[in-house]
Amino acid sequence: ACLVPSSLPRTFGDLTTMKPWDGIIPEEEQRAYTASGFGRRSGLGERPALLIIDVQYRTTGTRPMPFWDAIKEFPTSCGEVAWKAIPNIQRLLELFRARGWPVLYPHVSPKESFDQGRLADKVPALMTVARQGYDFVAEIKPRDNDVLLPKKHPSAFFGTPLASYLIDLKADTLVVTGCTTSGCVRGSVVDGFAYNFKMLVPSDAVYDRSHVSHAVNLFDMASKYADVMTTTECLDALGRTGQPQG
Repeated sequence: ACLVPSSLPRTFGDLTTMKPWDGIIPEEEQRAYTASGFGRRSGLGERPALLIIDVQYRTTGTRPMPFWDAIKEFPTSCGEVAWKAIPNIQRLLELFRARGWPVLYPHVSPKESFDQGRLADKVPALMTVARQGYDFVAEIKPRDNDVLLPKKHPSAFFGTPLASYLIDLKADTLVVTGCTTSGCVRGSVVDGFAYNFKMLVPSDAVYDRSHVSHAVNLFDMASKYADVMTTTECLDALGRTGQPQG
């Protein structure tokens, strides 16, 4: 990846730092999006909620391992990229705990024989994950009063009461973490955007088994559906908004 030259119009908040998609999305295409008016940051509301999507051992492995070793333990693991994201999810979680802001865990529950469907047709390995793979990673596991949302499809909204919970919590901003960037994260961000929530994606608190898919989907979400920034930037923005909720 190369640094964005000074001649390139600054998108996504006029920041000068490198973006995850630099060196992957051609500069000409980034300029085209900028010229068309895409990528403007929409900012945060006053009542954020944190989504931690599918951070279970089936997507991380029980310890940091290179991808090809990790999939020997769980075929759905993303490998060590997951363990690079987990400390950033922890940082966000600490802030939300301290502020009393809501934390929700959309997750995949253990597959049963009746869970066959189109996704199982596409990815049969999903049906073979051992039960312990569905445990939440200890570093970010839920606490009492966190909302647990079993789901069967990529979007955390599809077929779940997530929207109802968020309305009850009076949330107006969703901080989306977890995996995969190109799958359940993106699906949830698009649907959250459609429900008119302000969407925020910390780019280093989401992960994917494909670096290219990770980068391309972050670029697309930043262009159309969400504010995309680093966890550090996210914490700084959150620190200036909202009120503790008890």
